[in-house]
Amino acid sequence: MDRTRQQAWETLNRYTKSEALLRHALAVEASTAWYARLFGEDEELWRVTALLHDFDYEIHPTLDKHPQDGAPNLREEGYTDEVIEAELSHANHLSLPRDTPLKRTLFACDELSGFVHACGLVRPTGLEGLEPKSVKKKLKQPSFAAGVSREDVYEGAELLGIDLDEHIANVVVALQPIATELGLRTEAA
Repeated sequence: MDRTRQQAWETLNRYTKSEALLRHALAVEASTAWYARLFGEDEELWRVTALLHDFDYEIHPTLDKHPQDGAPNLREEGYTDEVIEAELSHANHLSLPRDTPLKRTLFACDELSGFVHACGLVRPTGLEGLEPKSVKKKLKQPSFAAGVSREDVYEGAELLGIDLDEHIANVVVALQPIATELGLRTEAA
């Protein structure tokens, strides 16, 4: 049985209490859903998968457990193999193939969504006017958002077959409608 976005949000909130992790899930969801619309894919399925990609991170914060030890929980809750396999494939250490548009897009949006969000947090206007060149300049600063794998950011754009500048611009556009939910300043605020 297919699970809805609302059910995925409820699952995520049962396992995740950190506001930062919840905001990260929302950012990855927005970016992944943006690409689902662009590619003509099942937006609800992609939202569900993106919301759940790190659902177990608080209880399994190490690579020897995340996300593989969380997968049985998703199975018990009735999530499809497609959701679970995509969730597992976003983790490099599992070396699973990213052989579907959903798997490639989830991977491509994960680290970059977090990085763009971090860029928005340090700007007085949040995401408004944030350009790819500014994001790329921050990518060259190892101390900025140090937990974000730069290699994964570059590999993600390559997996999607698009230029990094275009991918950054797409993620910025995807996150702008939820800027307030992400704790970012907006011109309206």
